[in-house]
Amino acid sequence: MIVIGIDPGLATVGFGVIRTENGNITPVSYGCIRTSADKQTPERLLEIFGETRSLFEKYAPEVIAVEKLFFSRNVTNALSVSEARGVIFLAAQQMNIPIIEYTPNQVKQAITGSGKADKKQVQEMIKRLLGLDEIPKPDDAADGLSIALCHINWQK
Repeated sequence: MIVIGIDPGLATVGFGVIRTENGNITPVSYGCIRTSADKQTPERLLEIFGETRSLFEKYAPEVIAVEKLFFSRNVTNALSVSEARGVIFLAAQQMNIPIIEYTPNQVKQAITGSGKADKKQVQEMIKRLLGLDEIPKPDDAADGLSIALCHINWQK
C-alpha cells in the first residue's frame, strides 16, 4: 500500500510518500511544493492543484492522509490553508483516492506515543522509524512523512 501524507499550506505544501508491504515500511519520496508570494492566490492554488495531481498520478496512492486544519489566532493563515486543502482534496477526489484527516495531536501520538510531543521529537522519531540518515528537510516535508506514517500506524 502507498500512502501520501500532506501538510497543506499556500506557500508550502509538504508531502511524504510511504510504502508499506508485508509489514515493512519504506519511505519512497518526500519534499515540498512551493508557490511564490509574487503570484496571485488563484495562480498559486492552480499550481498546488497541478503539482498534487501529478504527485498522485506518479505514485498512485491508495489513500491520502492530510493534517486537519488547526488555528487559534491567525485567521488569515487559516483561510489560505483552507483554500490549499480544497484544491488538494479536489485533486484526490477527481482521481477517486480516499482522504483521511488527522489532527496534529493524533499525528504526534501515532509517531511518538504522546500527543504533547514537540516538533523536534516527532522529526527525530520519523528519522528513526523510517531509517533515514538525517531528519528530512524542510520541516514541511518531515510533516508530510509524519502524517503518512500516522495513517499507517492508525490502521494497524
